[in-house]
Amino acid sequence: MLITRPSFRSPPTSGPSLSSPSRQKQVPVRRRLLALVCVSASLLSGCGMLSDSAAEQRKVTVWLMQNSTSQEYLDRFTEDFESEHPEIDLDIRIQEWIGIGEKVQKALKTKAPEGPDVIEVGNTQVSTYAEGDRLLDLTLESLRDWGRDDWLPGLADPGQWGSQQYGIPWYAANRVVIYRKDLFREAGITDPPETQDEWLTVTEKLNSGGNQGIYLAGQDWYTLAGFIWEEGGELATEDDGTWRGALDSEAALRGMDFYRRLQALGEGPADSDEEHPPQAGVFAEGKVAQIVGVPGLAQAIVKANPALKGKLGYFPLPGKTAKRPGAVFTGGSDLVVPAKTDVRDDAVEVVAALTGARWNTELARTMNYVPNKTSLADSVSGDEGLEAMAAGAAQGRATPITPQWSAVEADNPIKEYMTKVLTGSDPATEAERAARRITEALAF
Repeated sequence: MLITRPSFRSPPTSGPSLSSPSRQKQVPVRRRLLALVCVSASLLSGCGMLSDSAAEQRKVTVWLMQNSTSQEYLDRFTEDFESEHPEIDLDIRIQEWIGIGEKVQKALKTKAPEGPDVIEVGNTQVSTYAEGDRLLDLTLESLRDWGRDDWLPGLADPGQWGSQQYGIPWYAANRVVIYRKDLFREAGITDPPETQDEWLTVTEKLNSGGNQGIYLAGQDWYTLAGFIWEEGGELATEDDGTWRGALDSEAALRGMDFYRRLQALGEGPADSDEEHPPQAGVFAEGKVAQIVGVPGLAQAIVKANPALKGKLGYFPLPGKTAKRPGAVFTGGSDLVVPAKTDVRDDAVEVVAALTGARWNTELARTMNYVPNKTSLADSVSGDEGLEAMAAGAAQGRATPITPQWSAVEADNPIKEYMTKVLTGSDPATEAERAARRITEALAF
């Protein structure tokens, strides 16, 4: 989508220039001025009289990603924002995810006339763009005006580079447990589990009568990451600027062991992830009691099997204790401002509006997201899936904050490690091997 305002340009002229010597000799000055007035009047009557405020408008170009929000939301936001900021002309341009990294990198190097002043980026990609002072430091605004301490940690933390805040949390989504209420009821389970031990017990009970207690693919490494964080472990750690893999720590090994025990209570393939095959399709076949995924998967499930409508429920991934949900990976987007923007204050105003309570809550309700602040969780109350997701988001985390982490995901030794463990290899040996590969990837 492109939201722009028409520019007023003088039409090209043909024939001799009004300023040519021959023309000046033939037409008296008074008549020439009168002609110019008439031409101007004609243009203004055809295009509409320009007001002083319109002539002084400054354009702010905003890059948002495809499917991040709806056209209707953007229309309402644009109308409201421009009415409150008549000096700003919003030019919102929708981008595709494919190839966006290279496009953003190019835009940050040089501010082209039509280049972006505000950019939506994946929350884990902020460090990649912040390196080299290519983004505007928004630490002051974050602390003074925007309530940084209340932001979801899974969005706020990866939005930092060093001690500065460059990425401003926009929206979040994270995994929950989607379950069959009827199968729980038939098994005599009245309430969803609140601890990991209860979850194992419940899932074992459900794993009978031809049903899988849970369908958990062997290489769902984002879910594993949550289990590792819940145990106090990390995927990688940093010491004085040097990163090393940490899957071989005792805490990380405990997280992998919990994954192994849970995954065994179903028939998830050990050598593929949740998209191969798509787990929503497996769940829709009607023989699975639980999956781990974003609440939006329920729509695909019901579409594939309408008989499951009204039978699905949601709960946050359980933690080690009932005091709080378990840790989860938080996906989502942050908004950044290129350092080379020539409309700094206007770009900051746009970021403030989009991430502020009013429009952030509207976005969450429109797109079934989690708002960017824990204090806004009540704004999505009444929707079971969103409530479960918001509860989990308070314990959200992100992948290690280093530009080199993309190299780890490209090769992804974590997936291979998981498959090795689930097929009987020694966990400690495989964890050490995977940690070493992560260290090597992060060294470049």
